[in-house]
Amino acid sequence: MQSAKLAPTAYFEKTSVVYEIASDHWSLSRQKRAFDVVSVLLTLPCVLPLLVGIAIAVRLTSSGPVLFAQRRIGRKGQPFTILKFRTMEHAYHGSHRSVTTADNQRFTRIGPFLRRWKLDELPQLINVLKGDMSLVGPRPKLPEHQLASFAWRPGITGAATYAFACEEEFLATVPAHQLDIYYHRRILPAKHKLDTDYMRRASFRSDLRLLVDTMLRRWGKSIVEDQLGDCEEEHHVETTIRWRAMQ
Repeated sequence: MQSAKLAPTAYFEKTSVVYEIASDHWSLSRQKRAFDVVSVLLTLPCVLPLLVGIAIAVRLTSSGPVLFAQRRIGRKGQPFTILKFRTMEHAYHGSHRSVTTADNQRFTRIGPFLRRWKLDELPQLINVLKGDMSLVGPRPKLPEHQLASFAWRPGITGAATYAFACEEEFLATVPAHQLDIYYHRRILPAKHKLDTDYMRRASFRSDLRLLVDTMLRRWGKSIVEDQLGDCEEEHHVETTIRWRAMQ
């Protein structure tokens, strides 16, 4: 199993605020936890052959471990180890970038395919069973990307995940020397707002709809335009972003 060593990156001001909601709200409820566990257990007979097939494909097409393990921030700021199928060349002595685009990483032969179809995330079903994650919630962040702590579990998919499904292709349009500052000033706050707003009003029906939309790849790209606005005027990013052209 490969553990990530990240390249140095700029650190930006964070807040220690813990976002709380009523303990009986769906996002914190026992019913949501039961839904997660039962859903994973019911789908395991179908998913297990796929997991085995992907693991074999990763092992045969590149050197290094099948799984990629990385430290992320979970519920109430508690760290945990997230699991993914490895999609990049194993960094024996190097490091990985904390902000990835479609162009700045050395992917394995099947890496882009796994990422495009989100199949690299499937091992996180183990994280769900362990209680580290939920099926629906904000994506767990790297420590340097965490803007605040949440009372709810991070998820495999969520409001920001749905909106930024093609994030790596989108970020490839940002000049490399501006990537880190653009990501911290614009992308992270936009994701934070989307996730916080969603989790405060989430319900069983909304979670189910988000899971279905994710599985059917019905991405909400127009939401990104509304959140980011005109990045050139506000932060002097010297690039023209044509998000709708990517649809």
